[in-house]
Amino acid sequence: MPNTKSAKKRLRQNIKRRERNRYYVRRMKTEAKKVLEAVAQKDLERAKEQLRVAMKWIERAAARGAIHKNEAARRQSRVASAVAKLEKELAGQQQ
Repeated sequence: MPNTKSAKKRLRQNIKRRERNRYYVRRMKTEAKKVLEAVAQKDLERAKEQLRVAMKWIERAAARGAIHKNEAARRQSRVASAVAKLEKELAGQQQ
């Protein structure tokens, strides 16, 4: 446990920041999962809409410092490639 006044304040700040970061990370993961669920169900329209939302939350988490910018780029790439792969697969089936 902290003993000094400054250490006590630092602990309060860390707890507050941890809660904030956990919110952004959880929300980001949830939105990414929604994209992957839509891809698994082969629902291209819903996948594209969820992709837009997921991209926003991933960017927001990186901007707030909850995750590193390279992690954000990697996550965005993975969900976007999943949607692109589905789109290509469905386009091939229509021909």
